Order: sequence, then structure tokens, then C-alpha cells
Amino acid sequence: MFDKLSDRLGGVFDRLRGRGALNEADVREAMREVRVALLEADVALPVVREFIDKVTEQAVGAQVLKSVTPGQQVVKIVNDALVEMLGAEQSDLNLAVAPPAIIMMVGLQGSGKTTTTAKIAKMLKAKQGKKVLMASLDVNRPAAQEQLGTLGTQTEVATLPIVQGQMPVDIAKRALQAAKLQGFDVLILDTAGRLHVDQQLMDEMQAVAKVAVPQEILLVVDSLTGQDAVNVAKSFGERVDLTGIVLTRMDGDARGGAALSMRAITGKPIKFAGVGEKLDAIEAFNPSRVAGRILGMGDVVGLVERASEMVEKEDAEKLAAKMAKGQFDMDDLRTQFRQMTKMGGLGALAGMMPGMKKAKQAMDASGMNDKLLVHMDAIIGSMTPKERAKPELLNAKRKIRIAKGSGMTVQDVNKLIKMHQEMASAMKRIRKMGGLKGLAAMFGGGKGGLGGGDLGGAMEGMHGLPPGAMPPGMGGFPGMGGGGGMSPDLARLLNKKK
Repeated sequence: MFDKLSDRLGGVFDRLRGRGALNEADVREAMREVRVALLEADVALPVVREFIDKVTEQAVGAQVLKSVTPGQQVVKIVNDALVEMLGAEQSDLNLAVAPPAIIMMVGLQGSGKTTTTAKIAKMLKAKQGKKVLMASLDVNRPAAQEQLGTLGTQTEVATLPIVQGQMPVDIAKRALQAAKLQGFDVLILDTAGRLHVDQQLMDEMQAVAKVAVPQEILLVVDSLTGQDAVNVAKSFGERVDLTGIVLTRMDGDARGGAALSMRAITGKPIKFAGVGEKLDAIEAFNPSRVAGRILGMGDVVGLVERASEMVEKEDAEKLAAKMAKGQFDMDDLRTQFRQMTKMGGLGALAGMMPGMKKAKQAMDASGMNDKLLVHMDAIIGSMTPKERAKPELLNAKRKIRIAKGSGMTVQDVNKLIKMHQEMASAMKRIRKMGGLKGLAAMFGGGKGGLGGGDLGGAMEGMHGLPPGAMPPGMGGFPGMGGGGGMSPDLARLLNKKK
């Protein structure tokens, strides 16, 4: 997401950082480029004007221009302004009420409202242990109620039984009664949509809201529609008391104009972002993390959270025990590949890791994409259990057999072996540093931390990437390496995991 905008801004800030000193003309020229980049990203003109004026005023100050690192200071100012534009702080759902807490989903037809309803229900059940009931109030779109029922089965979330011929207000009353009688914590009402904003749509929503009295009214909009999404949000906000916005298809939004304009124009917080078609592909919208991704700083906290959700506890414990002994075989490397695939593959991880933007471009240019993980898994799968446990047994004859069995070349087998050797060396260093306690030093990027010579260096070698294409700290575990210290958010998250 935000790929085009991120690339444009990255080029501007690279030039700023490359200069030892900055004058006011340098800053104003850079801000003109940022302005063009935001407009090309389909950010609303009034929002761009306000943003640029604010950033320029701070960036041309004497404190910045006389700073030891003026380029970095400008980037920080832009980052802070972006965070403020996106909403400053993460806005959570208001569920602290006498149950059931009622969430009403509204939006135009085709925005992904029904699927988003199921995603939020699944997330509340899985992450917060809530007992959720979903009810479809859409009596206009063919099979809309059946669709929510199917999604309920897939997510193992209860749905209100369908009664043919009932009108939306009556369905809402029945859903509310069922939620109270059956002890549900949360009731989510999926209302009908239209192809455009009209009076009938608004009247129906207002009638349902009057009966249900929801704590949350969430507007679901498609981020790919850019300024149209902002206009829709503005129209709904003028007629219905919205509490938040959900942006769908954020993973396909290379520009990001809707996300950057929405909060400033509507005054409503963006609460969630849909980042894929799967029913767990939804994220709480965190302004500081999104700003980090836009500016190429990554989202290490989000990466660690995703890892904690996707990585099997048993596998992690086994690997931790091996790490303590300085052991790391081909089966362990295979487990790492599969965990990366679970977490979305190289492309998804690249957007969340600091400094990975250029690395991903180099990877794409060399054909090093998610198929690489599949190919490496196939190579390891062609080894015998004994070879996987003791890679030192892999002589020339065995390599030829493995290459033929996996449909790869001997050179590919050699590259995989080199990658394993780099990782095994890293594991031994962890042991020398005191086992898992030594990981703290790696997060700080200090002496002995995992650097470009570990998995990152091996990944560079896999497809002939230039040295330094992979960022410092591209190890087998999210969040490690030379990034200049641990963020406060990441520190809190790691302490919480303990």
C-alpha cells in the first residue's frame, strides 16, 4: 500500500539526507516536490495545502537548518505531520457498555460491507474473546442475507436466522432481542447499501439507528475510489452520526489519497483497514505505523504482532530451545520459510520492515519474489531426513540428486546451503551472547547484532542482488538488527509477551 507515494517521498528525502547542510531554498524545493507527490496520490487539495504550509513553517526554522542532521529533522517533521493528519492516535471500538454493544455497518453497495462485518466479528471473537452475533438487514440485494450466513459459518460466528419478508427495522428489533436473550457481547448490524447516496438509503439507516441506538456506526468505503471515497464519507457524515471509517482494499491502494484525506475532511477516525480478501485480513488503523510505512520506516511493531499471531507456539518453543544450544538445521530453516509465507510472504513483510523498500525493488527486478520461498522449500523437501539434520553431508553427488528432485539447479542448492550456513552462524552468535537474552543487543543494532552478513547477505546472494540491497538486521526473526534501537511501542509489546 502507498507504494507510489512512498517511492516519491523516499526520493525527495534521500536527496535531503544526502546533503550535509540545508538552506531555506533547499527545504522549500523539497516541499514543492512533496506537494506534487501528495496531489498525484489523490490527496484532497485543501488537505495538501494545510499540510505543506505547516511542515514548511517548521522545517525552515533555525533549529532545523542549524541542526547536525537537518535532513533527518525534516523527515521527522513530515512524519509527525502525517501522523497528525491520519488521526494522531489509534481509535478503538467503544465496547465498554452493558452488553450487547451494537455496531452498525453502513456504506454504498460494493464497498465490501458484508465481508468487513464478518472480518470484524472474527477479530473480536479471536482477539477479545467476544461472543458476537451478526445480522443482515439488507433485503434489497439478492442473497445478501445468505452471504452473511455463509461468512458466519466460515468464521464460526453466529448469524441471525433469516425470516423472509421482514423489513430492516423489524430485523434490527429481532436481532437486538435475540442478542439480549442469548447473552451476546456484541451485535453487528449489516445494513443495505445503494450504488449512490440517496434519500431512501439515508431514511432507512436513520430508522434502524433510531431503533438500535448503536454505540458505533462504521462507514465502509473502498480506498481505491480515491476522492470519491472521501466524498461518500462526507455525504454520510452529514446525514448519519458516524463514529468511524473502515477503508477496504488498502493492500491494493498504491496512492493512498483516501486514507490521507479522510480524517482531515470528515473529522472521523479511520478505525480499520482491510488488507486482503481473507477473513483475517483486517488491521486496526494505527496512524503512526501507517506514516512509518509511507516514509519507508517500516512497521516493526505490526510485524511482531503478526508474527505472534501466525507463528505456532510449539514451533517457536522448539526453535528457542535449539537457539539456546546454538543449533539450526535445514528443518528449522524450512520452518522459517513457512512462517514467512503464513505472514504474507516477502512482499507483505517488505512493507513492514525498515529499509526494505529498496530491497524489495531489487528483489522484484531480479525475480526474487514469493516463489523463491516455494523453490527453497522444494529443495529442502528433496533432502533425506539425515541430510536435513546434518547439511554437512551434502556433497556434489547428493546436490545433483536434490537439484533434480526439486526441479532446481545445483547452483540454487548451493545458494540455499550458504543461506543456512549464515543462519547457523547467527544462531551460534546468539548462544555466545547469552541465548535469548542476547536478542536485546540485536534489537539495538549494537556490536554483535545480526547484520547484512546474516540472512540478509545470504538473500542477496540467492539472486545476485547487489551488496547492501537487504537492510541491516534482515535476520530470520522479525524486528532484529541494526535499526538504531528499539521503538517504545515494540518494547512495550515484547514486555507484554513476557
